[in-house]
Amino acid sequence: GDVVCSSFIDSNFTKHTNLPDLPACFQLSVLPWAPCIFLWLTSPFYILYLKMNNRGYIMMSILNRIKTVLGLILWIVCWTDLFSSFHEMSQNQFKPPVYFVTPLVLGMTMLLATFLIQYERLKGVQSSGVLFIFWTISVLFAIVPFRSKIMNASQAEVSNDRLRFTTFYIYFGLTLLQLILSCFNEKPPHFSSVVTDPNVCPETTAGFISKMTFWWFTSMAIKGYKSPLENKDLWSLNKQDSSELVVPNLLNEWEMEKSKAQSVSPEEEEVLLSKRKEARQPSFLRALLRAFGPYFLIGSAFKLLQDLITFVNPQLLRMLINFTKQSQAPLWWGYSLAFLMFGASLLQTLILHQHFQYCFVTGMRLRTGIIGAIYRKSLVITNEAKRSSTVGEVVNLMSVDAQRFMDLTTFLNMLWSAPLQIVLALFFLWQNLGASVLAGVAVMVLLIPFNAFIAMKTRTYQVEQMKYKDERIKQMNEILNGIKVLKLYAWETSFQEKILQIRQKELNVLRKTAYLSALSTMAWISAPFLVALTTFAVFVTVSEENILDAEKAFVSLSLFNILRFPLNMLPQVISSIVQASVSLKRIQDFLSHDELDPESVDRRNNTSEYAVSVVNGKFSWAKQDQAILDNINVMVPQGSLLAVVGHVGCGKTSLVCALLGEMEKLEGQISIRGSVAYVPQQAWIQNATVRDNILFGRPYVEQKYRCVLEACALTPDLEVLPGGDQTEIGEKGINLSGGQRQRVSLARALYSEADVYLLDDPLSAVDAHVAKHIFDNVIGPEGALKGKTRILVTHGISFLPQVDNILVMVDGRVSEMGSYQDLLKQNGAFAEFLRNYSLEDIIEDDEIIDLLLDEEEEEFPDDALSNHTDMVDNEPVVNEARRQFMSLSHASVFWCVCVLQVKLKVYWEYAKAVGPLLSLFICFLYGCQSATSIGANFWLSEWTNDALQNGTQHRASTRVGVYAALGLSQGVLVMFSSFTLALGKIQAARKLHQTLLDNKFHTPQSFFDTTPIGRIINRFSKDIYVIDEVLPSTVLMFLGTFFASVSTMIVIIFSTPIFALVIVPLMLLYCCVQRFYVATSRQLKRLESVSRSPIYSHFSETITGTSVIRAYGRNTAFVLLSDMKVDENQKSYYPGIVSNRWLGVRIEFIGNCIVLFAALFAVIGKEKLSPGLVGLSVSYALQVTMSLNWMVRMTSDLESNIVAVERVKEYSETTTEAPWIVKDKQPPPDWPPKGNVEFIDYSVRYREGLDLVLRNISLEVKGGEKIGIVGRTGAGKSSMTLCLFRLLEAAGGEIVIDEVKISEIGLHDLRSKLTIIPQEPVLFSGTLRMNLDPFEKYSDEEVWKVLELSHLKKFVSNQASKLELECSEGGENLSVGQRQLVCLARALLRKTRILVLDEATAAVDLETDNLIQSTIRTQFEDCTVFTIAHRLNTIMDYTRVLVLDKGKIAEFDTPANLLAQKGIFYGMAKDAGLV
Repeated sequence: GDVVCSSFIDSNFTKHTNLPDLPACFQLSVLPWAPCIFLWLTSPFYILYLKMNNRGYIMMSILNRIKTVLGLILWIVCWTDLFSSFHEMSQNQFKPPVYFVTPLVLGMTMLLATFLIQYERLKGVQSSGVLFIFWTISVLFAIVPFRSKIMNASQAEVSNDRLRFTTFYIYFGLTLLQLILSCFNEKPPHFSSVVTDPNVCPETTAGFISKMTFWWFTSMAIKGYKSPLENKDLWSLNKQDSSELVVPNLLNEWEMEKSKAQSVSPEEEEVLLSKRKEARQPSFLRALLRAFGPYFLIGSAFKLLQDLITFVNPQLLRMLINFTKQSQAPLWWGYSLAFLMFGASLLQTLILHQHFQYCFVTGMRLRTGIIGAIYRKSLVITNEAKRSSTVGEVVNLMSVDAQRFMDLTTFLNMLWSAPLQIVLALFFLWQNLGASVLAGVAVMVLLIPFNAFIAMKTRTYQVEQMKYKDERIKQMNEILNGIKVLKLYAWETSFQEKILQIRQKELNVLRKTAYLSALSTMAWISAPFLVALTTFAVFVTVSEENILDAEKAFVSLSLFNILRFPLNMLPQVISSIVQASVSLKRIQDFLSHDELDPESVDRRNNTSEYAVSVVNGKFSWAKQDQAILDNINVMVPQGSLLAVVGHVGCGKTSLVCALLGEMEKLEGQISIRGSVAYVPQQAWIQNATVRDNILFGRPYVEQKYRCVLEACALTPDLEVLPGGDQTEIGEKGINLSGGQRQRVSLARALYSEADVYLLDDPLSAVDAHVAKHIFDNVIGPEGALKGKTRILVTHGISFLPQVDNILVMVDGRVSEMGSYQDLLKQNGAFAEFLRNYSLEDIIEDDEIIDLLLDEEEEEFPDDALSNHTDMVDNEPVVNEARRQFMSLSHASVFWCVCVLQVKLKVYWEYAKAVGPLLSLFICFLYGCQSATSIGANFWLSEWTNDALQNGTQHRASTRVGVYAALGLSQGVLVMFSSFTLALGKIQAARKLHQTLLDNKFHTPQSFFDTTPIGRIINRFSKDIYVIDEVLPSTVLMFLGTFFASVSTMIVIIFSTPIFALVIVPLMLLYCCVQRFYVATSRQLKRLESVSRSPIYSHFSETITGTSVIRAYGRNTAFVLLSDMKVDENQKSYYPGIVSNRWLGVRIEFIGNCIVLFAALFAVIGKEKLSPGLVGLSVSYALQVTMSLNWMVRMTSDLESNIVAVERVKEYSETTTEAPWIVKDKQPPPDWPPKGNVEFIDYSVRYREGLDLVLRNISLEVKGGEKIGIVGRTGAGKSSMTLCLFRLLEAAGGEIVIDEVKISEIGLHDLRSKLTIIPQEPVLFSGTLRMNLDPFEKYSDEEVWKVLELSHLKKFVSNQASKLELECSEGGENLSVGQRQLVCLARALLRKTRILVLDEATAAVDLETDNLIQSTIRTQFEDCTVFTIAHRLNTIMDYTRVLVLDKGKIAEFDTPANLLAQKGIFYGMAKDAGLV
């Protein structure tokens, strides 16, 4: 040491003087060397990194020139020092070696820095982190000598070393200037994407500081706060996160991995044959690690740094408490400690968030990569592999499993970091308290199995609750689908009971879960306290010598707090690793499936005259299956039309698949000349516009396109569709009928202008006359495809005479092939086939059908919009709603995303549902719990002050006792508050669901006609789920963090009152950040979820259409489309991640300020403060960051979840229909005695603002009359019946039944006295008995008697469960006819004086119909019957017939008289062939 200088650092000299100064030699050696060492160590790596990542050069700028010049001047300055030392030496003044070494090293370093400045410019770095850190360290370490030089100068008037003085000042000034300059950014590099991209992410051009603090995100936060974000506001994705870079990167690694697994050298081959069974599987994990590992490791390095810095603060706290004990310690030492604490916290914040950023970005890339890999694989996977997993499972790989990986990346570092933190914490604790630490650790370890047990129980309860929830939703779905029937039968109450029973079970399980979670919350909150208690108690009691002073107590507390996080995280990390490994296995299996062999079909243009030839083909669906097609020899000449016929299942479709290369080729060869177009049997339609479906990626040519539409008979259909050919087609082609789908698929093939057309039975789904049109205009000898090679699989025999060649298949072999005439002559299988389908009949049938269809065409174009008969024939409402839905489907997605700032009113609604008093009580309990916690810690600080007064530890037992009492009471209060919160949440859940359900059962029919059922179901499933589970836990966390933050403030203010001044600005800052974050992050979440579903729907669509996509060779286009959708989603996900980092850095900065001020004020008020209080307030401040951070997150979650309450509320307050029972107007029990019905000047409309459906109708019907109601579609027939039941309320006039005005009595009183047999039979899932008699009013005998009358007795008595026969959802397990009969049985069971029979539009089947008619004639002889007739022969023997026309009565008389009048009725009868 003497060589350099005598003593390095003299502690007395520094610590206890008011003007501290470091020895000159320390100032000359260690301080200047530190930055140099840093720069020399990092620069080789940095230069290597820059060599690898070249971003293009940056033009010289003024900034760059100044930096370079300054660097050179610094070098000159340093070497001036050096030369002056040489000069002095020559003058024989002895200087220590330091005077030579330091300037030399500094000069070299400055040259290196200057070189780096230029090198970075050439490699396109806009802002350098390395140099920024270097300049910062230089300035920080130069401050000390700077200060000491000034002090020396002021003491000694004349300095003895002018030169070094000036050089040092220049040096300091220049480094400071360099530091300031390095905060600024260079311009972006030449030729970079930044210049070209209109909406580039500011991160690419952000400076080093901006990147560290995420300052570049602020613009987005402000934008999101001012106005709702839209897609165009999002920045485009960074190049290196986009699919086009990430996916190929991962796939390359995976390919290498696969080739490694397959390549086994021949010598090993023999050895391996025995072990061949367990040949090495290619590991997807290795591929992932290679692709994403290096980037992730940077994050891990940050994490390591952060873990080490975490333990600096407790050590600083120890020094601070020590400092307050010593009365004569200089103030500057306290200040430096406070600022060091601040600095350490700040550094920790920045590093932690960098680590998170790296982890999340890795997760994001992982997801992109996995989705891309799965998508690409699904396009080339064999049929056999496809069968092994359903579409749903594969989509799950994409959504669930990729998501799991993403979640794992954020945790993964905890695997090594948690044990490291635990070991370090224990090490420091051991130093602090010795062996007593083990007691505390034991408590922590014991809590782990307790928590694990609770988690297990909770999981089982959750499964049970899901079961009830699913059942409830299923029931609700059925009820809402059949709500009309429930209203007509007045059965609402019974079904409401059913739902409420399930709900009750669900709530019971919820209650159990809530109690469990209350226990675990208690464990989580009391854990640190219990640990501290046991440790301190053991420490004090082990020996008399052990004294618990402030330094020991509070340093241990802060270490215990550090320890608590990794201990809690470990189980979570392990469980998520287990889940991810399962996911990994599934993904790896999928990616290892066999792929189709692209070489199986020879596509080269060989010049033979055959366009398609198969020689000795033998094909199967999977390698190990038996062959489906055997010994196939087919030659199709260029430009001919080949028909393939044969019985069902003889391998026609398989032949087409073999030609496409979809089947495994066992032997033989296939060649096809030119491109292929393929029309599958099941049309595959994309979720896009009609035009996009037809173009299928080819350019649009108006003329050609029009011709294609004409030929495929699509022109009339497009006129009916709301948007013409720009109509969006729903998923799976939902708003097209089967025939239209098939024709669109055909049009796609026709438009693609291929050489070979493979048409797999395209004419089966369309009607006969359309089929004829298509054959003539497209496929046939005169069609648009003449001259192309066509292979047509068909069942339509009428077309066979017109084809060139016919190929007959029998059981997977070609039985014969030739022209129509040849085959008839041969009298083989083909002639047999024709005989079965006897030709003559077919042709005549065709013509008859054609005639019929032509007539119908006039009324409504065939398969236009699929208005199936599932709607009552004239509810304009529904059709209107359907149509609007179709045109709006996409607009509405964005429209529904209403932008709501949630008002206090909604919180108040929730509080009301919980119970206003209970809500207050819960808050009060939380307050108490915080108070006891503060109390316990104050007591601890008093206890530690004992040590100061007399150095011994008396009254230890009381101290421990009171501390324990306070802490345990806190635990009890926590549990108590969680329990009350649980009670409150159950109450709220019950109340909100109950009112929603009540309201929905009382809502008038018109509401259900205009609201999509999905939207109502959503209220019952998603929103109720949020109210049940998500909202309460959010509230719990919010209250917890809120009170924790408040109690911290209280403690700090109590110990240093001056802190109150600082709180106001900090709070303002906090609120500001919080408002910005909540607004922006909510919008980003919304945009992310909106853009997520297209990925999955596009994927499932692709899987179903792979064969078509492959046939047309559109693989790459679809892969690009998928990548685009993923990138679109990540575009909104990335700012979402960054917004969390942005928030974290800002909030933790506020937390760090609190630490700083707590420490500073403790130093200032050191005279009045005991060390115990200082320890208390600073250790509280160290914890506050976490609470603040969580509080913002919880506020944000609370705001997005409370919306559920609002939505449920909104649907609980829709207008209701008339009351079910009006007490003072109840009709007598035997009403109606006669069954007279009278309409008096009656009018009605469907809803406000629509036209009248019935206008001023007056008629009188005597009891027991049979009335038939007829009229054209839309004349108001169904409305008549709906009015009787008051599903439609009168717009004017009255209906009177047996002297009672029906508008005055309760709905149930009315509806239970009328009976209807509705148009479509609706059954509910449940027993048959429940379907007949939900209220259990009737005995079993009566029910059996009714079944006998309705001809169901035989069917039911043959069933094992008799009346308890379970009907599935919608009665699927009964035939339609049987369902009709069940409805008849219901009517017979009720047997009221008035019966309404709404005939099914489509005759169910004539047999059932006749059964129903005859039963009604015999059983309802003395009742008044109204029949809405579609077939007139049923009402020819009725008393009177009512003919409606446009809502007015046209004719009303006996059938005979009406026929004689020769009016409307006569015309109808004539049409029906009755006259």
